[in-house]
Amino acid sequence: MKTALVCGAGGFIGSHLIKRLKKEGFWTRGVDVKYPSFSGTEADHFMIGDLRELTTTTQAIDRRFDEIYQLAGDMGGAGYIFTGENDAEIMHNSCQINLNVLEACRLRNCKRIFYSSSACVYPEHIQRDPKNPGLVESGVYPAAPDSEYGWEKLFSERLYRAYARNHGLTIRIARYHNIFGPEGSWNDGREKAPAALCRKVALATENGEIEIWGDGEQTRSFLYIDECLEGTTRLMRSDCDEILNIGSDEMISINNLVKMICGLAKKNVKVKHIPGPIGVRRRNSDNSLIAEKLNWKPSELLVHGIEKTYRWIDLQLKDMGLNVTPTLGSAVT
Repeated sequence: MKTALVCGAGGFIGSHLIKRLKKEGFWTRGVDVKYPSFSGTEADHFMIGDLRELTTTTQAIDRRFDEIYQLAGDMGGAGYIFTGENDAEIMHNSCQINLNVLEACRLRNCKRIFYSSSACVYPEHIQRDPKNPGLVESGVYPAAPDSEYGWEKLFSERLYRAYARNHGLTIRIARYHNIFGPEGSWNDGREKAPAALCRKVALATENGEIEIWGDGEQTRSFLYIDECLEGTTRLMRSDCDEILNIGSDEMISINNLVKMICGLAKKNVKVKHIPGPIGVRRRNSDNSLIAEKLNWKPSELLVHGIEKTYRWIDLQLKDMGLNVTPTLGSAVT
């Protein structure tokens, strides 16, 4: 039986990845400072521990795993990353985790490691026009990310590649573009735009009002969790050692995302634009390289993933006695 370790298994992507690996027949170990927030873990062994501590990391990596997925880090949505209030913690925590994981893998002779980077590594100046095409992997240099989170991710990319060169590790790196879906953060201050807007629309009364940051014309692409996992495992098991985007190329403005959610909810909602952190003006994934290297690229329509996510958040609110949403409509394909 093949074995896999998922670092950050208590988080959104990590908990879903454990479920996928179990379906594929892996014996799995998950490690995190917490259990998954919305469902029980399916890991064969779940270790509660802080990967910022080297002793904890070496206990988690106590054998040679066939696959190690390093998803652990300090992150969140725009309200967490772009205020500047969390920069030191973000950089310190994530860098320390990556240093520990790599050193523990070297000591245990664990060869195949996946690292989840981010679209936040791309230069700010090429993301100012909301109508520009997607971000190409080679465009990351000259480096100029728009946040300390992006700088940390870029440093860590180089750290993993250095360990590959100097210690013979097989490293696979993907730059995730706004992954979303059920069981992700939706009300704790770290949620991203799809979950935050689904929550706001679900809570709004008919002809009520919701607030969004900025003018709403900033554009993004969002990738549903199942597509993320498919791309991740394909890359992990491939012979491709290039860094790849894993994201959708279906770009949408925040204003149009609100309209999509309102259409699904069959609800008329007004939008109030307020000042707030919005990040770059435009971010979209160019999927040319992943299609070339893996003969695959994400293809599910955004509206399908948003519908599933809305339904899940709608149920969370009902369980809390806060739901005011009428019967959910069907997605328009």
